Amino acid sequence: MEGGNSPSLQLQQLPLATAAVSVQPHTDSFSYKENLIGALLAIFGHLVSSIALNLQKYSHIRLAGSKDPRAYFRTKTWWSGLLLLLLGELAVFSSYAFAPLSLIVPLSAVSIVASAIIGIIFVKEKWKPKEFLRRYLLSLVGCGLAVVGTYLLVTFGPNSHEKMTAENITRHLVSWPFLLYMLVEIIAFCLLLYFYKERNANYIVIILLLVALLGSMTVLTVKAVAGMVLVSTQGTLQLDSPIFYIMLVCMIATAIYQATFLAQASQLYDSAQISSIGYILSTTAAISAGATFYLDFMGEDVLHICMFALGCLIAFLGVFLITRNRKKPVPFEPYISMDAMPGMQNMHDKGIAVQPDLKGSFSYGALENNDSMPEMYSPATLPIVQEQHGPRGASAPPYRLLEHSKKE
Repeated sequence: MEGGNSPSLQLQQLPLATAAVSVQPHTDSFSYKENLIGALLAIFGHLVSSIALNLQKYSHIRLAGSKDPRAYFRTKTWWSGLLLLLLGELAVFSSYAFAPLSLIVPLSAVSIVASAIIGIIFVKEKWKPKEFLRRYLLSLVGCGLAVVGTYLLVTFGPNSHEKMTAENITRHLVSWPFLLYMLVEIIAFCLLLYFYKERNANYIVIILLLVALLGSMTVLTVKAVAGMVLVSTQGTLQLDSPIFYIMLVCMIATAIYQATFLAQASQLYDSAQISSIGYILSTTAAISAGATFYLDFMGEDVLHICMFALGCLIAFLGVFLITRNRKKPVPFEPYISMDAMPGMQNMHDKGIAVQPDLKGSFSYGALENNDSMPEMYSPATLPIVQEQHGPRGASAPPYRLLEHSKKE
């Protein structure tokens, strides 16, 4: 009887095994489909956001160069840019709900590439083909490298997909790898903030590292909020969980502080340096946070990880070349050209401006207000003292200089 029952048992188990094998390819294809949807949403969002920012910039420039008394927020161009910016940010926000965090974050290079191409197309200067290649060769090479890096990122990106339920997010939040990562990040953030605030270390790397550490927490919470909203729309309500509102508050707070540090960096350094260095540091920090919190690279083979890292490096190099070719703004020089004064003769040939020393000179060029200076710092006068000629008719100097003491 036992021998007779064993074939029937084997026949009953065979369909189950084949069914299990057939489900796995379908799951993989569906996960790749989600990756593609998320990547396309991110690329579309960054592209639209770049166009929107350039539209708003064009609106400001056109109003500044004309006699139009209207404010910028009363023009159709500015409002069109604002609506496109909201659409782009919504698309980027939605992309986090479909694809892994480590795949979406590096795709922000699309906005830098789009801004470079728009700047080349709408440039107002007249140029010849040779001048075009000489000026924009680095930008074109950088755009090509960024496109190649983006292709590698989308092709070999992580393929981990997990429903962003409140239970899964809470489990990741209290895991030992993430707690250790948070401890290291908090210590690094406090040290950087101490050197920046107390030691006045206003280096661009320190400021952008603070931005990158805050940005890594921002994208973690953005993915959690977007994923829970997507799961709620699919039928399983997640918006009544406390972890949703904790993540929402953390997302808003870290985004505000991140914008504050970025504004401080923009006052000290060029926007091109901020774009390139900030992209590299923020992408690295965000990928590290995603790999620790969401376990993006869990189960990936070495080839995919190496090709993904290669795509990141190529994208980094492309962004660096694009931003390096941008024109640096001319800094304001605190002096007035002597040839700009009406009725004043120029002291040098070819209209060269005179640069006074602000510390020891009280000449016209200094823009400091010296009216409130104490008398001891006022310039010494040179009194003229007339002398009588000698009895023998010897010629004497018509004046002599008296040296003033500090008390006088």
